[in-house]
Order: sequence, then structure tokens, then C-alpha cells
Amino acid sequence: MALQESGEMYLETIYILSQKSSFVRSVDVSEYRNYSKPSVSRAVGLLKDGGYLTVDKDGGLHLTDAGYEIAKKIYDRHKTLTKGLIYLGVDPGVAEDDACRIEHCISDESFYAIKNHVMRFSADEKAD
Repeated sequence: MALQESGEMYLETIYILSQKSSFVRSVDVSEYRNYSKPSVSRAVGLLKDGGYLTVDKDGGLHLTDAGYEIAKKIYDRHKTLTKGLIYLGVDPGVAEDDACRIEHCISDESFYAIKNHVMRFSADEKAD
């Protein structure tokens, strides 16, 4: 099953929430993203069927290895692109919003070029 942008957003959200708490529920995703509970429920079902997450008997959401890899990749893109746009002088709020859109459609080649540049810029900034 090929993931669409919305599926990636759900996985990224579960990843972010799981960094803060070991127990993530659908309602937590709903509140974090301001999504309706029925939308989250449908997405959880699709992601579960796709092998990207599991749901335990208490309703806890857990990323599978496949789900974790995608979530981590999208989160890395989000953080790196946000940082890069801020370095370019973009307002942090705008940078955050734009990174959220770009992270889903940028090629791996372009992303890694940007990431290498941002990492070099960060290293140069620390050396000053």
C-alpha cells in the first residue's frame, strides 16, 4: 500500500506523540492535529491494514517497523526543512507550515542536498 500525504501525517504524529509518552491513543492524535475522531479512526484502520501500526487491547497505537521508518523519515524532513527555511530568513511559523507541505513531495535527492547544506550551515554557525 502506497501511503498518501495524510497517511504520512498520521504516522509522523504518532511518532511525535510517542516521543513524549509511551501510550498514544487515537484521541491524542485527534487533539494534536485537530482532526475529527472519525477521521482518525478511519486512518488508523487503513494504517493498521497496511501494516504501518498496531493497536493494542487498551487502544494504544504502536508503529510497526515499516511505520516507524516512514514516520522518522518524514519527521527528519520536517525538522530539516523548517530549520533550512528559517536560516534563509523565513518567519518560523511560515517555515513550519511550508516544511509540512514540502516534506511529502520532495525527492530524496533534493532533500539530501538540502540536508547536507543545512548541516554545513549549522556547523559553520557553531564555529563562529
